Amino acid sequence: MKALVQRAYGPPENLTFEDVPDPVPAAGEVLVRVRATSVNPYDWHYLRGEPYLARLMPGGFGLRRPEIGILGCDMAGRVETAGKVFGPGDDVYALLPRGGHAEYVCVPEELLAPKPANLSYEQAATLPMAALTALIALRDAGGVRAGQRVLVNGASGGVGTFAVQLAKALGAQVDAVCSAANADLARSLGAEHVVDYREADFTRSGRRYDVVLDIAGSRSLVACRRVLAKDGVFVAVGGKAGRWLQPAGHVFAAAAAGPFVRRRVRLPDVVGCREKKRNLLVLTEFAERGALTPVVDRTYPFDDLRAAFAYQEAGHAKGKVAVTV
Repeated sequence: MKALVQRAYGPPENLTFEDVPDPVPAAGEVLVRVRATSVNPYDWHYLRGEPYLARLMPGGFGLRRPEIGILGCDMAGRVETAGKVFGPGDDVYALLPRGGHAEYVCVPEELLAPKPANLSYEQAATLPMAALTALIALRDAGGVRAGQRVLVNGASGGVGTFAVQLAKALGAQVDAVCSAANADLARSLGAEHVVDYREADFTRSGRRYDVVLDIAGSRSLVACRRVLAKDGVFVAVGGKAGRWLQPAGHVFAAAAAGPFVRRRVRLPDVVGCREKKRNLLVLTEFAERGALTPVVDRTYPFDDLRAAFAYQEAGHAKGKVAVTV
């Protein structure tokens, strides 16, 4: 099979298309023909080996060279071999630890969920990492419920476009922080009020929120507490990229400041979540009833996957970048 293989840290040009042996399912796995994948910050952090701190951590990137040969945590495709739950011809999607940037991948059935019937492979492949991050951050970490007010800082990216829709689907009133160019997009997804971060500081708006979901990492927790309600929750899921510590540094700083600002701080762990399949089923239900629609900025053919990396890493994508395999 053909796969995009990483053998060194660096830019997307370092990735090479190679013919590699077809994977063989182990016990509890099925072979899936990948029909679509996507690119996430999670992938290009591994591509670059940044932040450098992660190279020193157990289970991290690898100190001098990458330990993961084939990147890609998002996948939508069709099952090729029979398992206990899924069989040949079943359309599925999953959040993978790795391997989605290839024509075939072996996936434990416990990670697989039926693909939303109303979504294309490309649309479904944009859901796992970004939409699960938004769901876990809002529902589990933030405890969002009907009638609450939610602010999404960084509302026009992959996680942000899903977060606005999911907060609305959970019954909350949603405000969004993004650029003026993306204001109409945010409103179309359910945002009632949009703040242009280039023109205004949302932390001085005078508004109060039950949950602030911080994706952009553009303001400190100390500043954000000004817009948190008395029992409000600050949820940090990202921040600006950096070579040594960021975006982890912004998250760590929020955690360290939490005890001193008299507000609850939550740091959701999507990769470590053990209920990936159950949560994918929730996303499927939202998608099939029309409450969750992926925003796909661009779709690249598999042979242009390196260009997809470069575009996503530039940070200007509205929503997600999909790849047809």
